[in-house]
Amino acid sequence: MENTTDFRRYDKIENAIQMLNQYTDEPSIKPLIPILEAMLQDTENEELVAQLTKMWRNLGIYQGTVLTYVPYFYTLIPDDIFGDDLKEY
Repeated sequence: MENTTDFRRYDKIENAIQMLNQYTDEPSIKPLIPILEAMLQDTENEELVAQLTKMWRNLGIYQGTVLTYVPYFYTLIPDDIFGDDLKEY
C-alpha cells in the first residue's frame, strides 16, 4: 500500500513548483524551485528540507509572495513560519 502522506506531500511540492514558476518573476524566489524539484525525488530528505528552510528564512518580505501563491508552503518546512519556534539548521 502506498503511503498517502508521501503522495500528498509530493502533490503539494509539484503544485508549489508550478505556481511559483507561473506567477513569480522575483529572482529571490527562484532558488526555491530547484530545491523543490529535488524534493520531488525524495520528499523526506532532511538535507533538502534544511536547504528549503534556510532559503525560506532568507526571503524576507518575499515570504508573503510565496504564501500568496503557495499558501500551504509552511507545511513543507518544519519551522513555525512566524519565527516563534525556529529549528537549528
